Amino acid sequence: MEFSSLRTWHRPLVVFAGAMVFWAAGSAVGLFLDDRMLVGAPIWAKPFKFSVSFVGYALSLAWMISLLGRARPRLHRPAWWAGTVVVATSVMEMALITLQTFRGRQMHFNHTTPLDSELYNAMALTVVVLWTATLVIAVLLFRAPLADRATTWAIRISAVLALAGAGLGFLMTQPTPEQRAAAGDGEAPLVGAHSVGVPDGGPGMPLTGWSTTGGDLRIPHFVGMHAMQLLPLFVLVLAALAARYARLREERVRLRVTLVAGGTYAAVVALLTWQALRGQPLTSPDATTLGAGALVLAAAGLGTLLALRPGRRPALVTAA
Repeated sequence: MEFSSLRTWHRPLVVFAGAMVFWAAGSAVGLFLDDRMLVGAPIWAKPFKFSVSFVGYALSLAWMISLLGRARPRLHRPAWWAGTVVVATSVMEMALITLQTFRGRQMHFNHTTPLDSELYNAMALTVVVLWTATLVIAVLLFRAPLADRATTWAIRISAVLALAGAGLGFLMTQPTPEQRAAAGDGEAPLVGAHSVGVPDGGPGMPLTGWSTTGGDLRIPHFVGMHAMQLLPLFVLVLAALAARYARLREERVRLRVTLVAGGTYAAVVALLTWQALRGQPLTSPDATTLGAGALVLAAAGLGTLLALRPGRRPALVTAA
């Protein structure tokens, strides 16, 4: 797995990631100094979490685009422009979220006033453009071998999973049954929710705020999007272990293990989505969810064993 010099990475994305580090630091200060609460969480929690998430997202894309530029230079230009669009839309999204934080207003799903509605619609548009630009990069990543086969497929699978995870955010924009009823009465200040089966702002997990009383679509959304960091990191660990375990020195073995990991990751995202849509908290899985999780683990274990099996040795030919 190769990491080229940071200077060769997509510069706008790298600069944006650096800006998000400072944005996260400023939001952390807000968490300590501003005691306002919004939808059951400290008001500066949202810009803090978004800025931290954007650091990993931007650096991952910057690295992937650099690999694409070395593998297939003619694809670098469209990927560079798509990455720049990601930066522009991400800056707009963070600016809108921070503006609403200063105003003490909810950003997501908020149609309480005309201004709140316009700001939310503008943010939703940036998300759509960002997702589309990431899709362009993902398609280009399938056009060329980026490094060794394990790394190449880890990047490709993680890009697809990140798109799927980001796409799950669109499920949150659907009105809840209570909101549909309110809309029928002519009042719908909020349209959409993070939680399923319970109102947003109820009891939540520490730091993340994920609901502990109902389903929460932010969980598969988060896990899916961060495949872009975790799967390449997994391949990096495999490469490190190859120094100790001879079997992992075979490229085809690392590729097979990587494909198993990618399939398992996709199954986990699907399981978390199914659990959330059933209105079930991550912390209180029922027997059905536990059974499905056990099947995923069993399949992952069996797949790993098969991936590590020794290859067939060519038969020796002896002279008659």
